[in-house]
Amino acid sequence: MDRRATGRFRGPLAGLLVALVAAGGCFVGGVSDPQGGEPAPPEPTVAPGTAATRADGTTSVEEFAQDVADAQAVAERYWAAQFRASGEGFRPIRRIVSYQRAGEVYCGGQALPRNNAVYCSQGDFIAYDVAWSVAAFRQVGDAFVFYLLGHEYAHGIQVRLGIRYDFTIQQELQADCMAGAYLGDSVRSGALTLGEGDLEEFREGLAAVGDDPDQPWFAEGSHGTAEQRTDSFFRGYERSLAACDLG
Repeated sequence: MDRRATGRFRGPLAGLLVALVAAGGCFVGGVSDPQGGEPAPPEPTVAPGTAATRADGTTSVEEFAQDVADAQAVAERYWAAQFRASGEGFRPIRRIVSYQRAGEVYCGGQALPRNNAVYCSQGDFIAYDVAWSVAAFRQVGDAFVFYLLGHEYAHGIQVRLGIRYDFTIQQELQADCMAGAYLGDSVRSGALTLGEGDLEEFREGLAAVGDDPDQPWFAEGSHGTAEQRTDSFFRGYERSLAACDLG
């Protein structure tokens, strides 16, 4: 996808995107407890990773940081418009925080591990391991930034709407649907521009991020099979939030 006002996607969704979404985790502290802790320290520095591997110019830490900012801006405008259309006030997620070491950022008294990205309801922030994320950015391209930010931002919206489920998989599949709606609606509005082949790359990438076939659907941390996650995302992408059971 090409950037207009903000945001762009390019490159295949593969490799590290699978690890990023499938193993990254989404909640620390739980959506039922939105009050509490703060990220610490205030703002870890974005550190450069290893040598560039992309052929399309998606390589620098500066590009990565800009794409994070762009994805955040698109998400905030999107959700502000949705809340405004419903006659409700919108409160953006407080912060997006990068970290470099395990234990550098806490949520609800729990240290965030390396190789992770989460929404923390206690403190209302998104945090990600910057070295790991930059490495994924260089291998995959900037598409993963917009999907990842959209998925984690959706968890913050679930908190704001008071949505609670008995099983993790229900929360995760709804967040996939909401991320799809945010991206699809942003493409339709012109905030993001879909490039040739990008939609199929999303489909191929999402097909690879499902749970292990032996993972019980009711297990804590289950995100859904490849088919379930792909279906949820593209329901939202094609039909917007009406497909995401937010009522």
